Amino acid sequence: MTEQTQNTANADNIILCVGNSMMGDDGAGPLLAQKLAADPLDNWLVLDGGSAPETETVRIRELKPKTLLVIDATEMGLNPGEMRVVDPDCISEMMLMSTHSMPLNFLIDDLKDAVTEVVMIGIQPDIVGFCYPMSPAVMDAVTQLEQQLRADTWRAISALIDTSDVL
Repeated sequence: MTEQTQNTANADNIILCVGNSMMGDDGAGPLLAQKLAADPLDNWLVLDGGSAPETETVRIRELKPKTLLVIDATEMGLNPGEMRVVDPDCISEMMLMSTHSMPLNFLIDDLKDAVTEVVMIGIQPDIVGFCYPMSPAVMDAVTQLEQQLRADTWRAISALIDTSDVL
């Protein structure tokens, strides 16, 4: 729940990193927030929402960004480390359990009227468990996503098409 860049005046684009770094691969979002804090992205405000991203909703509403990227480890039935853009309307179908205080679809629905575009990028975890290390596949995915954000090619990430087999 910390701001990762100092310039909030240019908050047309916000990245909300979600997850718990004490839970293995669920720490993908916080790891990305750390990387972007060490070397900030131009034109992006990065927020580490941790396991309670809803604490950032008031701030996001006040800033009224054009684009909000939500980054989280997401069970999608894929190989560990694979990334997909997840339709926010499908999140509630996919989330039988969550490591977050509030399901992300509630958060996203709450912000839709304040944000022009909300995009969720899921990273397929391997192991989510207390005190487990992050898997190499997820660490690599976080590095790849950071590179795509820097090159402004993140929109090329494929969409998750079929959620019927996820669970």
